Amino acid sequence: MQDMHQHYNGVLVGLSYAVSVLGSFTALQFALGIPSAQNEKQRWGAILAAGAAMGGGAIWAMHFIAMLACNMGTQVTYDVLLTTVSAVLAIVACSLGLAIVGSGAFRFINLLFAGVLMGLGVAGMHYLGMTAMLSSAQVSYDGGIVALSVGIAIVASMAALWLAFNLRGKLQMLGSALVMGVAVCGMHYTGMSAMEVSQGDTLPAGFEQGMQGEHLGLAIFVVVVLLLAVALGISIVRQQRRAALSI
Repeated sequence: MQDMHQHYNGVLVGLSYAVSVLGSFTALQFALGIPSAQNEKQRWGAILAAGAAMGGGAIWAMHFIAMLACNMGTQVTYDVLLTTVSAVLAIVACSLGLAIVGSGAFRFINLLFAGVLMGLGVAGMHYLGMTAMLSSAQVSYDGGIVALSVGIAIVASMAALWLAFNLRGKLQMLGSALVMGVAVCGMHYTGMSAMEVSQGDTLPAGFEQGMQGEHLGLAIFVVVVLLLAVALGISIVRQQRRAALSI
């Protein structure tokens, strides 16, 4: 079988980083409400909001847009069910990580456990999302690079969780979001480099029913950015109201 080479759409690569930064910043904003929550309902509301922004926006949306940026030289569609499950997995993993670290006093052992759990969830999302690709190409993976990508996911998750509970200033959060965007993209593109693609002969079952479209990446970017912008606006308004009430 003939080896195939990957090429990337630079615009979509840039958009994948931008959505990761916005998702990270939004998640950090929501995470402010976890330690300051007055009851369990407020606490879990903040955890799920931050987990959705991080897992769904900063990680999954970045991942899927970056997948669409990759041109393997053959037509590709994406299994709807597996793609949806991968998004849910990312949100659940991030929410659990935030819940563990945000329970009681901040402790390193909690950070380590939560970072490993969240990192494995993020890596699982990534490779499940890659499994969702439907094409005639035959895909295999370099085990060493896969292990490296999982290690990056764990370290990046620990860093994200530490930042979520140790930063307060807007400029600090923006700087951290920029760094987290690099970390998330680094994990994704390391994982992509582990993929070895060869030309196949037959299309898999479900190919015609898979998600596809020339502007799908841009559409996902626009929808996710709008959702994150609305969520961020709500979070900032709530913070201002709490600050006004505490005066």
